[in-house]
Amino acid sequence: MTIQKGKENLLYVIFLAAVAALGGFLFGYDTAVISGTIGSVAAQFGLNDVSTGWYVGCALVGSILGVAVAGKLSDHFGRKGVLLFSAVLFTSSGIGCMFSESVSGLVLYRILGGVGIGVASVISPLYISEISVSRYRGTLVSLYQLAITVGFVGAYLVNYAISEYAIHMKALGTIGGFWGKYIVNETWRGMLGAEALPALLFFIILFFIPESPRWLVLKTKETAALKTLKRIYGTAMANEQVADLKNLVQSEEKSDWKILFQPGFRIALFIGVSLAILGQFMGVNAVLYYGPSIFQQTGLSEGDSLFYQVLVGLVNFGSTIIAMIVIDKIGRKKLVYYGVSGMIVSLILIGFYFTLNKVSNVVPPVTLLILILVYIFSCAISICVVIWVLLSEMYPARVRGLAMSAAGFSLWIGTFLIGQLTPWLMTTLSPAGVFWLFGLMCLPYMYITWKFVPETTGKSLEDIERMWQKK
Repeated sequence: MTIQKGKENLLYVIFLAAVAALGGFLFGYDTAVISGTIGSVAAQFGLNDVSTGWYVGCALVGSILGVAVAGKLSDHFGRKGVLLFSAVLFTSSGIGCMFSESVSGLVLYRILGGVGIGVASVISPLYISEISVSRYRGTLVSLYQLAITVGFVGAYLVNYAISEYAIHMKALGTIGGFWGKYIVNETWRGMLGAEALPALLFFIILFFIPESPRWLVLKTKETAALKTLKRIYGTAMANEQVADLKNLVQSEEKSDWKILFQPGFRIALFIGVSLAILGQFMGVNAVLYYGPSIFQQTGLSEGDSLFYQVLVGLVNFGSTIIAMIVIDKIGRKKLVYYGVSGMIVSLILIGFYFTLNKVSNVVPPVTLLILILVYIFSCAISICVVIWVLLSEMYPARVRGLAMSAAGFSLWIGTFLIGQLTPWLMTTLSPAGVFWLFGLMCLPYMYITWKFVPETTGKSLEDIERMWQKK
C-alpha cells in the first residue's frame, strides 16, 4: 500500500520519535559514563583486574537479559508500557549507583541499568519504526542512533566537567558534607548519579505519547489505533492503513516463532542476527569503551586522553546527523558500502600507526586521533545507523518484537564479548593486530549486505513484509 505523500502530520510524528529516542540517550549515557569512573572506583574499593572487568562488564550482562525479554514483553504489554519500565530501571540505576557503599551494590544497580539499556535498544527503534511515515522512516529511526551519540557525548562531557570541577574545588581546600562526598571527593558518584535526571524526564514525558498503532491493531484495538493514525495521516489514509495491516495479519499463521522460520522470514532473521553480531567485531565499541586507554598508549596524559575521547564523541554525533539526512536519499545498502569501505582503510592505517610507533614514537599522537576520527565517521554514517533501521523494519508485525529481541540478543552478546576480549587482544595480538582484525571482520559484513540484504528505502512496513513472504 502506498500512502499519499504530503498529507502527513510530520511534526507530531517527529515529536513521538524524539520522545522514544530518549531511550537511546540513556543507552548512550549509561554505556559511556563508565569510562570516567573505572580508575576511581577500582582505587576506592581495591578492585583487581578481574573485579574491575566485572564492574565494567556487568551492565552488558544486564543488557543481554533486557534484550532477551524486551520483545516478548512488548508484544504482550505494548511498546509504551515497556518503555516506561526501562525509564524506571534507568532512574533506579542512577540513584542506586550514586549512593552505593559497596561493590556488590554498585554492580547490582549497574546490572539494572543494563537491563534498561537492553530493553530500550529493542523497543525505542521499534516504536519509532511503527509510528513513522514510510518515506522518512530511515531518518526518524536514525533519531535513536543520534540520541545514543548525544548520550555518549553527554557522558564524556559530564565526566570531564565533574573531574575538572573536583580538581578546582580541592585546590581551594577540603570540601565536606553531601556535596563534598558525592561530587568533589568521590567524583564517580556524581558521574553515575547524573543519569537519574534525564531518566526521570523520560519517564514523565512517555505519558504524553500514544501506544504504537500497529501493536493496537494486532490486539484488535482498532479504535485506539485509528485515533493515532488519523492524527498522523488523516481519516482516509488511517482507515486504509488499519485495513491493510488487518488483512496482512489475518493471512499469517498464529504461531509466533513458526512465522520467523518460514523461508523468507528465515533469511531476514539470519541477516539481522549476522549483521548485529558482526558489527560489534568491527571495533566501534572497543574504541568507544577503551578510547582513553588506547590514546594513553601513545604517551598522552589521562586528561588529554579524556579530551581526545570527547572529540571522538563529537564526531560520532556529527556523523550521525549526516547519516540521518542522507539515509532515505542514498539508501541503506549504499551507506553500508561507503561507510564500511572507509572503516577498512582507516583500520588498516591505524594498524600501521601502531607498527611504526612500536619501537619509537616517530608518528605524533594527533595522527592516531585523525585516523580514529575518520574511522568513527565512517562507522557512524553507515553501520551504526543502518543496523537499527534494518532491525526495526525487516520483520513481520506479529513477531516484530520477538525478532528484534533475537537480533538484539546477538548484538549484545557481541558487545559483551568485545568488551571483555579487547584488553586481552591488545596484549596478545598487539594494538596493530587488533585493528587489522577489526578490518578483516568488515569483509563478511559487506558480503552479507551485498548478497542478502534487500533495499527497503521508501517501502511501507507492510510492503516489506509482503516482500519476504514472496521469497
